[in-house]
Amino acid sequence: MRKPTVDYHGLRLKTLFTPQYSHLLLLLCWVGYLVLFFLTENLIPTERCIPVHCALDDIIPFCEVFIIPYVGWYFFIAGSLLYYLLYDVENFKRLQIYIVLLQAIALLIFTFIPTRQDLRPPVLERNNVFTACVEFLYTIDTNTGVCPSLHCAISIGIASVWLKDRSAAAWLKTFIAVFAALICLSTVFLKQHSVIDFVAALPLCLAAEAVVYGSYWKGKLTRRKQIHA
Repeated sequence: MRKPTVDYHGLRLKTLFTPQYSHLLLLLCWVGYLVLFFLTENLIPTERCIPVHCALDDIIPFCEVFIIPYVGWYFFIAGSLLYYLLYDVENFKRLQIYIVLLQAIALLIFTFIPTRQDLRPPVLERNNVFTACVEFLYTIDTNTGVCPSLHCAISIGIASVWLKDRSAAAWLKTFIAVFAALICLSTVFLKQHSVIDFVAALPLCLAAEAVVYGSYWKGKLTRRKQIHA
């Protein structure tokens, strides 16, 4: 079994700020995000939110099976962060910073350009375990703070980090890419997001990609120029 690159047995409150464990402080950003997200979700009246809709939304059918990748998103985040926390601290830092940037930009947009979607079907025609899960999701998740979609943006960010990981197997990279795509699709097939929300997530990813992997892409561009010179 592969050994973790960091020995966390010595982790204590007094050692948290040492170079060996200081990367864990990045996880505190989740606390700030969750608090601010809760405030934007509950303090901004729905009436003030701009409805997001396009013609393509009406063509895409509701499909409850997509609740699987939609909920799987939470495990996608937790599993990726935990893996890199144990086996690759530098990639953990990159992934966490990537996510924090996406969250920060999205929260600013949610605050100053509040949005909502009115796409959810009033009645779910089928009755099965998946629709029961969707109904529960609708009760705990508001229809505000939707554009851009963080479900899509963070999934793309996770895939970006994994696909650049030279130690990751090809089959795993394929799985990561497919699962990230399914999560993005789930947002529109469950009527949680408009297609516009997905499109709006792409500039966020480009901004985070430039900050986290600017030197990576600059190096690739330089090498390509040298090859063709």
